[in-house]
Amino acid sequence: MNLFDRVSEDIKQAMLARDTQALEALRGIKKEFLEAKTAKGSDGNLSDERAVAILAKMIKQRKESAEIYTQQNRPELAATELAQADVIARYMPATLSEEELTEKLREIISRVGATSPKEMGKVMGVASKELAGRAEGKAISAKVKELLS
Repeated sequence: MNLFDRVSEDIKQAMLARDTQALEALRGIKKEFLEAKTAKGSDGNLSDERAVAILAKMIKQRKESAEIYTQQNRPELAATELAQADVIARYMPATLSEEELTEKLREIISRVGATSPKEMGKVMGVASKELAGRAEGKAISAKVKELLS
C-alpha cells in the first residue's frame, strides 16, 4: 500500500476514533498529496519518494510554526503544531542514525570524488536527493563539512 492509500485509510480510522488532532494533520497530508497528483506536468501518480519529500516539508513547516508560537508566548498553538508534526512523522521512513549517515556520506563522497570542502556542493546535491526524508538537511550539511575537512 502506498503512502496516499495509507493516509486515506488512517483518515477513516481517525474519524472513527474522533481523534481531531490526527484527523486535521491527515487531512492536511491528503490535501498536499492531491495537489501534487494534480499539479501541472504531473502524470496523476504520486511516487513514494515525492510523497516523502512533501511530508518532510510539512514537518519542517510545523516545527517552524511551533517555534514562532513559542517565541510569541502561545504554547497551546505550539503544542498543536508539534502534535501534527508527530502525526506526519509516522509516515516518514526511518531516520538514519549518526553512524549510518556517516557511512552513507562517505560512500557518496567517494562516488562523487570530492576531496576538499570546496567540492561540498557536489556532495550535497547527491546526498540531499538520496537521503531525502531519512536525514535533515542541516545534519547532512554538518556531517559533509566534517568529513571533507
